[in-house]
Amino acid sequence: MDSVPIPDSSDVFHVRKMKLAQMRRDGFDPFRQNVPQSHTSKQALNAYEDHSNEWFSLAGRIVVFRDMGKASFIKLLDRDGKIQVYVSQNDLGEESYAAFKKFDIGDIIGVTGPLFKTKTEEITLRAQKINLVAKSLRPLPEKWHGLTNDDQIYRQRYLDLIVNPESRDRAFKRTQIIREIRRFLWDREYTEVETPKLHHIAGGAAAKPFLTHMNALNHDFYLRIALELYLKRMLVAGFDRVFELGRVFRNEGLSRKHNPEFTMIELYQAYADHFTMMELVQSLILHLCKTVLGTTTIQRYDGVSIELGGEWRRANYSDLVTEAMDDPHWFSKSREEKLRICRQQNIEVDDASEDFEITQAAYSKLVEPKLLNPTFVLQLPKELCPLAKLNQNNPNLLDVFELCINGQEIAPAYSEQNDPFIQRQMFETQIGEDVQNLDNDFLLALEYAMPPAGGMGIGIDRLVVLLTGAESIRDVILFPSLRPEI
Repeated sequence: MDSVPIPDSSDVFHVRKMKLAQMRRDGFDPFRQNVPQSHTSKQALNAYEDHSNEWFSLAGRIVVFRDMGKASFIKLLDRDGKIQVYVSQNDLGEESYAAFKKFDIGDIIGVTGPLFKTKTEEITLRAQKINLVAKSLRPLPEKWHGLTNDDQIYRQRYLDLIVNPESRDRAFKRTQIIREIRRFLWDREYTEVETPKLHHIAGGAAAKPFLTHMNALNHDFYLRIALELYLKRMLVAGFDRVFELGRVFRNEGLSRKHNPEFTMIELYQAYADHFTMMELVQSLILHLCKTVLGTTTIQRYDGVSIELGGEWRRANYSDLVTEAMDDPHWFSKSREEKLRICRQQNIEVDDASEDFEITQAAYSKLVEPKLLNPTFVLQLPKELCPLAKLNQNNPNLLDVFELCINGQEIAPAYSEQNDPFIQRQMFETQIGEDVQNLDNDFLLALEYAMPPAGGMGIGIDRLVVLLTGAESIRDVILFPSLRPEI
């Protein structure tokens, strides 16, 4: 049976330090060693039928150790998964086998030998040579009970990735999703660019920024809260299809859906609009389903299924709000009436909230969390985004959509505002008397003419939550934001 780690980790640490010290006294230092790696575990398993007589050199971490006297079975974990290794005194010789018996779960080794099948038909490597290349001084968490505390999982993600296959799979899927997003956009002739993370004005979104100071220029800068304004400058420069995938920073709350440091992609296409973006995002997500998941049916953490392969709903913001409030006259009510109704329904609103903010609070509480299946929410109030084009039929609305799936916004998209006069007016309305936050350089760029365009942002972390069935955004960010331990 599998060996059981000693419960007192401090005792284990002391014992393993003693082992390492003895190795060094004997003239062997594992940390000065290296080994060749001809195959991963998956590659070796796949090659067995055609190359059963070939020798394979594998490397990885011992995660199971079954001692049977003069022979042992171990499980080796590498980037592709696990493979069983048979280690015997007959194959290694007495001295090498005795040294091997001092290895521990968690040690990183290299092993070379042929493959064979055991009586239970498990493909196994028969070790002819084995080397220790890194000594694990602390015990790994015990598989079923040793790493269940969320705080420890997030602080010591490296342990979570070792002992929890679901976490490893999710991490690899995230990289596949990002790779396929890039491939999809490259195939559509988008150019990937990089723009500054330090901005002198926090623009492109309504969010509280992080502030830092650059010594070389003796000037304060903000960590970017969005990618938008520099990418639109690229449209002015003649880059008709452009995107950036990178980190943004918002000095706001932590929740199941929010992390202050997160990844997003923004893309802009000249001579397009928000309807162009609608087709693009649906095609992109279905491409990810096909290439990464192999299915269009998503299983949430709670067992609820979401089908992405069917028709995607389109609904106006106002219709969704009046339906949720069960009040067809909601938008004609006074601000005071809306405040009173929201408080009756336990919707958090502030006495100073403007009319559109009260409605948005109702939408966020009663509408968005219920939009599990793909829904394009259209024609939002103009106050919600100063960077989008006003609707020609109703200038109080915007030519935008918010794509909601799994009860959260996945991707907002706009028909981008390219009139420099209207853009200046909307900026000035947004910032009020705070004129120092008016991005005159961006407005100057618009005065050189930006083509009509569609633009969109996609929260990568939320998209990965959706596609992998994770419960929280922290499950898909390798090292989420945490309060430092004192």
